[in-house]
Amino acid sequence: MSAWKQFLASDIIVTPFTVNKSFNFPYSQWATGSDNQLVGIDRFLGENSSWFDNKSTTGTLTTQYQALIYSSAKQLYYSNFLSSSTGDNVAQPVLFPGAGPSGSGDVLIGGVESPLYDNFLQSTLVSNRFWPTASNANILVLSVPSKLYGEYIVPSSFNWYCGVGGVEGAIVDDGQGNLLSGSTNVGNIIYTHGLAILTTQGQIYNEDLSFWSQETNMTCSFSSSMTIYETQYKCTIRESEFNFSLNPSLLSGSDGSVYSFATASYFSPYVTTVGLYDELQNLLAVGKLAQPLPTSATTDTTILINLDR
Repeated sequence: MSAWKQFLASDIIVTPFTVNKSFNFPYSQWATGSDNQLVGIDRFLGENSSWFDNKSTTGTLTTQYQALIYSSAKQLYYSNFLSSSTGDNVAQPVLFPGAGPSGSGDVLIGGVESPLYDNFLQSTLVSNRFWPTASNANILVLSVPSKLYGEYIVPSSFNWYCGVGGVEGAIVDDGQGNLLSGSTNVGNIIYTHGLAILTTQGQIYNEDLSFWSQETNMTCSFSSSMTIYETQYKCTIRESEFNFSLNPSLLSGSDGSVYSFATASYFSPYVTTVGLYDELQNLLAVGKLAQPLPTSATTDTTILINLDR
């Protein structure tokens, strides 16, 4: 039989913690994965050209326009780095609310040097981003789906290995959002979006882009990150609560009388199972104790239940 008790807000504690998982995909598994589930690691070529003049497409799993890949990456991640690899700051006035005559309105005063756009910087250090602006310049983008990287790719875990002739080597991230080939900065990684962007043509891939058209010995490895929330329910039995058992085996006969031992002062019911219910008394979870736990008539008894989600 069961007895009911309502949880208080102080009885429930939600604690977040971060878990990581490592992945290593050879190119043969970029589309199917080792468990034959769609992985969706895609590759795109971007070109600095007008979409009206260049309708060339790109992508190994999905199809996008090369001109739009270039334009999108430029706007999202490099719009503040077109003339300087450390960022293009412009003078912008500062808004002072209610600074007009007699506090009648807002006034723009002076100017401060600040960027115009949010380019999803991956570090608080001074950024180092190069963007090719020459006509028909190319960029390469590796796109990892969110179902693989979770909330973000763990910094310093990314490795993109390419074994194609003269451009054989590994591209790794430095933990600050930069992609390195040896000691050379060849692009950037956006950890929170699962994107690796190569912008330095000639350093890691050929002028004729033969690197991009071959898959021999190409692998991608990284660690994903996901926040799991652990909920702890504190089930407290006060010394004056649940001191009488509702087990029908304690009834001595059809008249419903209780065996005398069950009414003695030394008798203590045992707890074997804790169930969690919603407001409509629907059973949501069951916790089994390793061994029956006697309730106490002199001290409070607390049972902790942890659920991860």
